[in-house]
Amino acid sequence: MASQRVIDGDGHIIEDQAAIIDHMSSPYREIFRKRGVLYPPLDHLHTGRAVETPPQRDGRAPVGPKGWVEFLDDVGIEWTVLYPTVALSYGKIVSLDAAIEACRAYNDWLYGTYLQFNPRFKGMALIPMQDPEEAAKELRRAVTELGMLGAMMPSNGLAHPLGAKAYWPVYAEADRLGCCLAIHGGCHDRFGLDHLNMYVPVHALGHPWGLTVNFADIIYNGILDRFPRLRIAWLEGGVAWLLLALERLHASHETHFQHIPQGVFGVREEEDPKKYIVQKIKEGRIFIGCETEELTMPFAIKVVGNQPFIYSSDFPHEVTNASCKHDIEELLESDEITEDDKNAVLYRNAERFYKLPL
Repeated sequence: MASQRVIDGDGHIIEDQAAIIDHMSSPYREIFRKRGVLYPPLDHLHTGRAVETPPQRDGRAPVGPKGWVEFLDDVGIEWTVLYPTVALSYGKIVSLDAAIEACRAYNDWLYGTYLQFNPRFKGMALIPMQDPEEAAKELRRAVTELGMLGAMMPSNGLAHPLGAKAYWPVYAEADRLGCCLAIHGGCHDRFGLDHLNMYVPVHALGHPWGLTVNFADIIYNGILDRFPRLRIAWLEGGVAWLLLALERLHASHETHFQHIPQGVFGVREEEDPKKYIVQKIKEGRIFIGCETEELTMPFAIKVVGNQPFIYSSDFPHEVTNASCKHDIEELLESDEITEDDKNAVLYRNAERFYKLPL
C-alpha cells in the first residue's frame, strides 16, 4: 500500500452536540442547551438491542480530529470527506426554523472543528431540505464561505422523495455552483423493517433501500437532464442495489408505458433506462459509494464500468484501522478487476466527484 494513492470518499465525524448548539443563534441556543440534544433519533431500530460493532466491543473512545489524522496516517489515506453520524437524521426535523438553525450550526462547527484543524479534512454541509429556498442559500454559504465541497441530503425522513419538484431550487443552486450533492443512508424506519427482531437484516437492507428509492425518483423525474452540471453520489449502501435498480427499471420500462408530456425531462418511452443510467455515469453525473470487499463489485464494473465507484472507509462507525487496511490490501490483491479499476475506486473517482479544487 505504500505507493498506492487512497482517498476516502465517505468518513464520519462524531458530533459534539453541545458545541454545535453553541453555534446556534438566540433563542435556539438557550432552548437547546436545556435539552442537550439537537437532532432527532435515527430511528427506533438502532437502540433497544444487544448489538455491538467492533469499535464498541473494543471499548474505543469517540474519535475526534486528532484521532482522525492518526487514522489517515496509519492507513495511508491522503484525505477524507466527512459526513455526520447523529445528524444523519436531520431530515426528520419537522420545524422549518429549527432545521435551518441546526444545519447552519453544524456547518459552522464542522468548519471550525475539522476543516480548520487540518486541510486533509473536507466537508459536506447539511442543508435544510425542509425549506428548499433556505437550503439553496445555506448550500451557497457553505461552499463559497466555508469551503465545503457540497452538501449531504438525507435518504429518509423528508416529506417527499428527492426527485420532487419542491427540491429543484437546491439542484439549481448546486448546478450553478458546480458543487456536488450526496445522498446518505442511515435511518432505517418506514421501509417495512420496523418490526424485524434481528438487527443485521435491518442494517443490511435499510441502507441500500433508501438510496434505491431516491435513485429511481431522481432518474425518472429527469433531474440530471434538467440540471446538466449536477453530480450526485449515493453513499453507504454498497453496489448491489444499483444492479437491482438497473434490472428492475429495464424490465418495467419495457412493459409500462407512462405518458410523459413534451418538454418534461425523464426517461422517454423509446429509451433504455440501463443505457440512460450508464451514459450518465460516463458523463460523471452518478457516483456510488462502495467498500472494497463487496461480492458484486467485479460484476458491477463489468456492467457499468469503473467510473462511479468511490472508496468509503465509514470510519469510525463499524471499522477499525486494521480492518480498513485489510480491505484495501484485499482489493489491491484482487485478480478479478484491473489496475485501472483499482485506481478508479481508490482515488480517481473521488477526485472526479468532489472536484478538488472546485
